[in-house]
Formats: sequence, structure tokens, C-alpha cells
Amino acid sequence: MSLLFSLLLFLAMTGHSSATYCLCKDGLGDQALQKALDYACGAGADCSAILQKGGCYNPNTVKDHCNYAVNSYFQKKGQAQGSCDFAGTATILLLLAAFPLGMLIKIKLYAKGLK
Repeated sequence: MSLLFSLLLFLAMTGHSSATYCLCKDGLGDQALQKALDYACGAGADCSAILQKGGCYNPNTVKDHCNYAVNSYFQKKGQAQGSCDFAGTATILLLLAAFPLGMLIKIKLYAKGLK
């Protein structure tokens, strides 16, 4: 969760107007998240930062590492449709800067369509 907070803070301070990310869904077990993480890292995501001694190793949780890995994969695939699903374990998060000073409206879009 701190990774997401840091990301939101960074976006607010830099004045980006919008951004799209792929994140692992809440409420899933570590086994499902680990499977998505392993697939993403094996299929092209740059996971070097979440290895021990890597810059994004901490927080050292399966959920945080999963978020990093699936987003890396999603970005490397050019945010292509279907590249943020991971057997239903991930979702797309679209952040829109709606007001000055980086106040953000979060709109969750799921990889399989609007829900």
C-alpha cells in the first residue's frame, strides 16, 4: 500500500494529468499473487528492483512485489488490452488529475471491462 501512496504523492507533486497502472487485486491469497508475480517476471517484466537488495524490495510483501511486477509487464507491453489480467488477479487503475495541486480522482477499471 505504501508503494501506491508513494506513487500518488509523486504524481500529485509532478503535475501529471493522468496515468494508467496495473495492480494486483485486494483480497487474494499470497499463492495467487505469487503466481501472477512469477508469470510477469518470467514473461518480460523487469523485476530486478524487487529482488533482495533492489531499490523496491521493501516493503517485502507478496502483494507489493506483485504490484511492481504486473505493472512492469503492463507498461512493457505498451498497456495493451489484456496485458493486465493475470488470470483475474490484476486490475487497471486509471488516475486522473481533476483539480489543481494534484487532487486525484481514482477510477478503477478492470481488465475485462468496466465494472
